[in-house]
Amino acid sequence: MHHPASPVDRLRRAGLRVTSPRAAVLEAVDAQPHSDAESLARALSADHPRLSVQSVHNVLRALTDHGLVRRIEPADSAALYESRVGDNHHHVVCRGCGAVADVACVAGHAPCLEPSDAGGFEIDLAEVVFWGMCPECRATGVVSPNTVESPRRSIRD
Repeated sequence: MHHPASPVDRLRRAGLRVTSPRAAVLEAVDAQPHSDAESLARALSADHPRLSVQSVHNVLRALTDHGLVRRIEPADSAALYESRVGDNHHHVVCRGCGAVADVACVAGHAPCLEPSDAGGFEIDLAEVVFWGMCPECRATGVVSPNTVESPRRSIRD
């Protein structure tokens, strides 16, 4: 996702101290949405060889806490991060390869869905994950099982 403001400007606006690791991780999340911490650390390793996976986790926590990135946790997956925040969009996950894509809000304005009984809670966000098969997996013949227990299981398991 393209951001009009640089990572440094976004860090400053969020009230975070600008550090090289924070700017680098935020830029990597911009470039590779829906990535986990290990993938981001690998992507950054050439330019930031001293940046450990734990450091990336720490930076991601700070960026999430300050609303600069969103953490999503599809079933059977490591936490994934994206810098598209504030619009209550949802995700679709491929059962075959685990690819993740954004899906616009299901219907209407946030929270997009309303529970029949919210138990007194005031709902402001709904997280919806759609599961299916991406075009590439369908083209290669991966079959999607109808399973509730493990959404990411495929015939390859």
